[in-house]
Parts: sequence; C-alpha cells; structure tokens
Amino acid sequence: MKRRSASMKRKLAMMLPLVFLTLASHAQEKMGAYTQEIKGTKLNFEMQAIPGGIFMMGSKNGKADELPLHKVKIDPFWMSTFEVTWDIYEPFLYKDYETTHSTAPVPAQVDAVTRPTKPYLDMTFGMGKENHPALAMTQYNAIQYCKWLYARTGVFYRLPTEAEWEYASRAGTSTAYFFGDDASKLAEYAWYKDNSAAKTHAVGEKKPNPWGLYDIYGNVGEWTYDQYTEDYKAVAAASLAVNPVVVPDKLYANVIRGGNYDDVAADLRSAARLASDPVWKQLDPQIPKSNWWFPEAPFIGIRLVRPVKTPTKAEIDAYFNKAPIADY
Repeated sequence: MKRRSASMKRKLAMMLPLVFLTLASHAQEKMGAYTQEIKGTKLNFEMQAIPGGIFMMGSKNGKADELPLHKVKIDPFWMSTFEVTWDIYEPFLYKDYETTHSTAPVPAQVDAVTRPTKPYLDMTFGMGKENHPALAMTQYNAIQYCKWLYARTGVFYRLPTEAEWEYASRAGTSTAYFFGDDASKLAEYAWYKDNSAAKTHAVGEKKPNPWGLYDIYGNVGEWTYDQYTEDYKAVAAASLAVNPVVVPDKLYANVIRGGNYDDVAADLRSAARLASDPVWKQLDPQIPKSNWWFPEAPFIGIRLVRPVKTPTKAEIDAYFNKAPIADY
C-alpha cells in the first residue's frame, strides 16, 4: 500500500473542511421547510424544520404539574406550520367526501384505514370549517388520522411528544411565552379568551413563533402522545432526559398543550398543561362511549410531527395499530 506524500496529506487536510461543509449543507437542505402533497388529491400542508437542541422543560413559577424544571435533549424533527384544518381532515372522516375530492381512485391501502364513526353533532359547532382547525377528536382518532396520512403519502406523521411540543413552542426561549413574559402581547400571536369571541378562527391569521409555527398558542389545544403525569419527577431523575415520552397505557388522562380560544392567558404559556377528561364524553349517547369523539371538547385539535429518523415498519405498525382502550 502506497504512503500518501506530505503534499497529498496537506491537500486532503484542506479538502476535509469543504467535505464537512458540503455534508452540513445537504443536511440543512434536508431539514428545510417543505410542503407535503396528499397524493391523489389537490390537498397539501406545510411543515417547518425544528432544529435539535437542549432546553429546560417546565416552569419554576407555574403550576405544580410543571415541576420540577428539568433539562431535556430533543432530536430534530419537522412540525406542521398550522394546526390540522377541516380541509385536510374531512377526507379521512368521510369516504364519500374523500372520493369526490380525489383526482384518482382511492387506493386500496387508503380505503382499508378505519374511519371514525360519523359524529351525531356538527363537529364545527358553528365556528367555521374552511381553513379552521379540525376539533373534538380523541387522541385515538388523531393517531388514526396520522395512519390515514401515512397510507396516502407514504410518510410517517405522528403526534408530538409533550417534550417536543414544549421545545417547539419555546423556539429557543426560556420565558413564559416565546415572545417574553409580558402576556399583554399575546393577542398578536394567539386567539384566546380575551379576543376570540368564544370560537376558533382560521389558522395563520396571527404572527408565528420564531420557528415559523402559527397558532401554537390558543385557537385549539393540541394533542400530544404522552400520558399525563402529576409532575415531572420521574423524568427529572436523569441529569439529561433524551427525547422523553410517557407512553400512554391508560385512556385518561393524556396531555393537551397550547391552550385554546376559551382559555385565559396563563393557560397558553409554553409550560402549561391540560389533562384529557372523561367528562368530555358526558353527553355521548353511544354505548360504549365512542373511541373517536369528545362531543364536549370543541377546543382540542392536532398538530403533526415528522421525525428526521423514520421508524422501522414494525415500529410504525405498532404506533398506528395499538387497539383503543375501552372507555367507561
């Protein structure tokens, strides 16, 4: 084997930074914002690149369930620019709607995805449909919507973990809100109790956070994947929690983040948490209760996440095909 000359070594040394810069450039391109087309339709949605990093999760001065403040490391991911709207949710909800809005026959693998039971109420609750956030679905319903998207696009989308949601919401900040601690500025960024007229609004009408996410506060609360816990003591036991998630094994409670159109400013803070409640199905006439809808929670919606590292097919199937937990 020939030894490299001194001049060759110098040339290689000079080239290596260029190689690394090129690789970094490709990685940045790969992690850029993009528009996801929903194949076979004219529908699409936008995704923002969220860089990986370390942040302090929780709040020193908030509620007891936001304690203790703890250090978390998050891998990069993409998050949907807007909350999922009825425009891209209804094709999953109604087969006839999907058929009439498709530009080609509905593929068999799409048609095989189980659809929600048709709601007995107007699930917009008169608040508006076009470009308005879809709402009142259960966490199971939200995950099955992600399964439908996977069948339609071939891309794995899922709910954010609670840690991912807070990290993306903060966008590199450590204040109560991503714009600071002064709640008087909230109306520039969110629809909430003081300005919403007690209803949802079309997405994207307010200013985004620094990472390009609109309505991350207010409008509708957003499902995460995590089981609700009364505090963060278990996670905080580690000096650095890496991509933490509390995998749900009970129907109640799961975590919703971001606050909604009927919440006060304090409930829209990046650290604020909401636990799902069986009371949200109190008027549900179905026996057993529906796996799909919360008729008394017209303030819960979805924001999507796509991990940079795609899970294995087995992991994807396990995520989507987990049997619903019986309600009570």
